[in-house]
Amino acid sequence: MHDSTAQLLEVAGGKPIKLWTRGVPVEEAARQQLINTARLPFIFKHLAVMPDVHLGKGSTIGSVIPTVGAVIPAAVGVDIGCGMIAARTSLSAADLPDNLHGLRSAIERAVPHGKTFGRRDQGAWSDVPAQADQAWKALAGRFRAITQKYPRLEKTNNRSHLGTLGTGNHFIEVCLDEADRVWFMLHSGSRGVGNAIGSLFIELAQADMRRHLANLPDRDLAYFEEGSQHFADYVEAVEWAQDYARQNRALMMQTVIEAARTVIRKPFEAQLEAVNCHHNYVQRERHFGREVLVTRKGAVSAQKGQLGIIPGSMGARSFIVRGLGNEEAFCSCSHGAGRVMSRSQAKKQFSVQDQARATAHVECRKDAEVVDEIPMAYKDIDAVMAAQRDLVEVVHTLRQVVCVKG
Repeated sequence: MHDSTAQLLEVAGGKPIKLWTRGVPVEEAARQQLINTARLPFIFKHLAVMPDVHLGKGSTIGSVIPTVGAVIPAAVGVDIGCGMIAARTSLSAADLPDNLHGLRSAIERAVPHGKTFGRRDQGAWSDVPAQADQAWKALAGRFRAITQKYPRLEKTNNRSHLGTLGTGNHFIEVCLDEADRVWFMLHSGSRGVGNAIGSLFIELAQADMRRHLANLPDRDLAYFEEGSQHFADYVEAVEWAQDYARQNRALMMQTVIEAARTVIRKPFEAQLEAVNCHHNYVQRERHFGREVLVTRKGAVSAQKGQLGIIPGSMGARSFIVRGLGNEEAFCSCSHGAGRVMSRSQAKKQFSVQDQARATAHVECRKDAEVVDEIPMAYKDIDAVMAAQRDLVEVVHTLRQVVCVKG
């Protein structure tokens, strides 16, 4: 596989950067952030940059950072294990009710979401499903081992956030594919406990490096060296948070399906095709004959034949993709369309009326609280897909008909 669509950026005093960004904008601040990361001494071979690239905290969103002998907690970030899950059903568009508001309401009642209702033990969601209990039992032992070393992590919404969506760009959607078959899809991560783990270890990395922070281009690039106590503890905690995130998505998918059954009277199968993938995470992988730690910050694994999900904005198409195993990209692809403006800028630039027009074809909220998620705040998903045509192939094209925002 050739990296024919990648552009090469040489970095003085650092490793090169390969960008799959032809035809999509890359802001100057993001480019500088990538250069800062490429100059770290433990970067392996090169950075790989996905077409949804945009400025992040410390490290750039849409970047794949391979390292040897070190890990950067802020590169993974605080939404550890954030990702997507999708499931195809046996339903077709004709099986959906004419008015989709009832389906959206059923999902909103079933899955805790948003700022007001963040926890399973609040309000309308006091009925905790047995599956959540089972999932927590499988996670609890390892969590206890982590909290014995870091007691402040006990005071987090760990058990109570399992099976909840969160806020911001987290969402649940009902979609139709190219054959008008119904899919359920959602986006979420490791919630409050993942945030606490990420924040704690970012602080610890900065504290460990306090004498050397002045030598770093950005204090959020503080890192742990392999062999140190905090390195081992971080890898243990981050792997746990990634497992929590995967379980969290699976639980919510079960809840969404059960909620849909209360509205859609026709019996249906719900897991005919299923994908569950992270896009904010770190794991050990083998590339170019060497074991390395690969941090994907807003990027999805796209090993040859591996299925992944690339969502558009709440008014654009999304894609189920199959990886082409492009080694030059460390077998990765984008995690979405990528923002072209900040949330605050979007709220200044667009109105509720703009949001209503842009999402006229979708049953969703159309109020001031979700204007920052307006489709125009994101890159053109078709241009993003064209820029990575040698990273993935499209298996299904989805268009949403219902969207529940966190």
